[in-house]
Amino acid sequence: MSLFKEHNVGRMLAGASVVAFIAGAGAVSAFRTRPAAAEAPTPAPPVVVGSSAMPTLAPLVKQVTPGVVNISVEGKIEQTPFALPNDPFFRRFFQLPDQPMEQKYQAAGSGVIMDAQKGYVLTNNHVIDHADKITVTLTDNRRFDAKVVGRDPDADVAVIQIPAKDLTALKPANSDKLQVGDYVVAIGNPFGLNHTVTAGIVSAVGRSGLDLEGYEDFIQTDASINPGNSGGALVNLNGELVGINTAIVGPSGGNVGIGFAIPINMAQAIMTQLIEHGKVERGQLGVLVQDVTPDVAQAMHLKDSAGALVSRVEPGTPAEKAGIKPGDVIVRLDSADVRDASDLRNRVGLLPVGTDVHLGVIRDKKSMTVDARLARRTVESQAGSDIDQRLDGITLGTAPEGNKPAGVVVTGIDSKSNAYAAGLRKGDVITSVDRMTVNSLDDLKDVVKDSTGPLLINAQRENTELFLVLR
Repeated sequence: MSLFKEHNVGRMLAGASVVAFIAGAGAVSAFRTRPAAAEAPTPAPPVVVGSSAMPTLAPLVKQVTPGVVNISVEGKIEQTPFALPNDPFFRRFFQLPDQPMEQKYQAAGSGVIMDAQKGYVLTNNHVIDHADKITVTLTDNRRFDAKVVGRDPDADVAVIQIPAKDLTALKPANSDKLQVGDYVVAIGNPFGLNHTVTAGIVSAVGRSGLDLEGYEDFIQTDASINPGNSGGALVNLNGELVGINTAIVGPSGGNVGIGFAIPINMAQAIMTQLIEHGKVERGQLGVLVQDVTPDVAQAMHLKDSAGALVSRVEPGTPAEKAGIKPGDVIVRLDSADVRDASDLRNRVGLLPVGTDVHLGVIRDKKSMTVDARLARRTVESQAGSDIDQRLDGITLGTAPEGNKPAGVVVTGIDSKSNAYAAGLRKGDVITSVDRMTVNSLDDLKDVVKDSTGPLLINAQRENTELFLVLR
């Protein structure tokens, strides 16, 4: 079984086992005043057919559907290079160009109107990523060119804006109150079939560890979600928006009853920062944490296996200043319990810089409260030539806390360098060198100092892994 996001290149290979689609998409701070919006009215009760009331979702769908839009994009992406042609010898032998080749693409997804007066539409980042032109189509077939207000790739959330009047915005629910077993309705544009409606229940909440995004706190649902649904609405039976459909699980990219949505509390809080700043400025606590397993809980004489075990405290960070130590177990963040390491990473990573947090900590079987103020993330950066001449022409930095995958990020690259000719690009995350895992610049230095031949680099670019050779 494989996890899929509807890829914004928007092409499907018939009969292929892997699909190039993506299903067509945590709280930053306390809710701020929502922008004024023409919210959809409460749906009418079930209609009466004959002498008896017939259960139907038709009134709900009629009221909610105008708030869901179709998004079509056009753009260009670099073709993913293959390992051998990126070797300079093979490039010269086969007369391959040194510059990357671009490929035009078209794709489709969905979006949700969040502000009827200002025309703000919430969608997934992967729906509009690389787009040169974004077109939004409403239920009444009006079309508008959209502009990007802000994007957050780490949480796969984006906000676009259209110059339209007479819009209908969906009313957000409190997704923290969503329970397993609640009925939900998914609305989107799967396979280009506009405003398709499916229904199901909430199968799980708080899903993480899926390696779909850097920050994960998904709602899982069995409502059918297919390629093209990304960015669409997941609503409850009151017609309130509870989530933004994002991803699917399936052997061939189609629905098998397991879909995922970003909780609206998380998406809306990110949207607020994107509208105000154009980006999300995440705070940093400065700890590496791991789950508390039953064995660890028993060894540490803990009551249960909830919480996040601190394995390392980074120097100079808010955690160190607050007195947090390796071996501490963080069991509470502000007023909410911490489930596990992913829960802590998500919630801290989605809080803005300068936020004061109150941490419940267990140390040596004693409970205490620690106060910390989240700082701006800092990424150590170093010229590759200072590490090794084979890395000349690139600038490297350690991936930020919570980044998936962990590794060394290419923060800059000279287009005339050997590394560029080999296929390395800005934004690539180097996860291993000579088949040795690298999680930091120190790891990279340790590996290359003992290597005398070409460096075999394993890099991740979006959803693709590459093997490249640097000489």
